[in-house]
Amino acid sequence: MDGNTYRFLIFISVFAIMLILESFIARHPTVDSKPRRLGMHLGLSGLNTLLIKFIFIGGAAVGAAEVAESKGWGLFNILDWPYELEFLLIVIILDFAIYLQHMIVHKIPLFWRFHVVHHSDLDLDVSSGLRFHPIEILASMLYKIVIIYILGPIPIAVLVFETILNGMALFSHSNIALPARLDFLCRKLIVTPDMHRIHHSIEVSETNSNYGFNLSIWDRVLGTYKEEAIKAQPEIVIGIDAFRHPNELTFYNLLIMPKKYGKLTYVT
Repeated sequence: MDGNTYRFLIFISVFAIMLILESFIARHPTVDSKPRRLGMHLGLSGLNTLLIKFIFIGGAAVGAAEVAESKGWGLFNILDWPYELEFLLIVIILDFAIYLQHMIVHKIPLFWRFHVVHHSDLDLDVSSGLRFHPIEILASMLYKIVIIYILGPIPIAVLVFETILNGMALFSHSNIALPARLDFLCRKLIVTPDMHRIHHSIEVSETNSNYGFNLSIWDRVLGTYKEEAIKAQPEIVIGIDAFRHPNELTFYNLLIMPKKYGKLTYVT
C-alpha cells in the first residue's frame, strides 16, 4: 500500500473510533439530527475530495512536495540539515501555518464568508471536522501548496503532517468527554475536544480563540488561548446567531451560504 492508502485507513479508523465513543461518552447534548448531519457532512467531504483530485492533479500537498524535491525548490532543499531535524521542523512549521490560516479566515470578512459554513453547525461532533465549503477547501490546499514550495519539505513529512492534521481535526471536533485530568495534561501539547468546543461557541469572544488544530502551543504563545468558556462545557451553545434552525442548514444552503449571508459582521 502507498502512503495515501495508509493515510485514508488511519482517517477511517479515527472517524469510526470517535463515532463509537460519542455513543458512550458524549460531552454535549445534541440539537440537530445526527444521522442527517452525518450524511450531509460525508457528502461535503466526498465533493471536496473529488474537487481536490480533479483540480490539483498529482497528489495536492504531497504531490507539491515531490515536485519541489525534484526541482530543488524551497528552503529545505537548499539547507543540508539532518533528516530527523528537517522532518520535525516541517511538521511543526506546517502546523503553525495552519494555525495562522485558521486565524486569518476568522479575521478577514471575505474568508469568513466561506468559513461560516463550518461554524454554522448547531452541534459539534466528529463529522463536523468534514464540514467545510468547497471553496475554502480549495483555497486551503492552494495555501498549503504555496507554503510547501517555499519550504521544499521532505514529501514523507508532508504525508505524515496531513495524516496528523486529518486525524486531529476529527478528534478535536468529536463530542467525547475526556477525564478532567487527562484533558488538562493533553492540552499542554495538543488541542482537545473541550478546548476546541470553546472555539465553536456562539459567544464571539470564544469563537475568536483556540484556533489550533493540532498543537496547542500557538494559542498559548500568541495570546488566543481560552481555557474555559463562560458556560460549563455541556451548556455551551454551539454555532452562530444567524443560523439557529436545522431547516436553514441543508446541503444546498451550505453551498450557497457564502453568497446569501456574505455580509454578516461576525468577525472581530
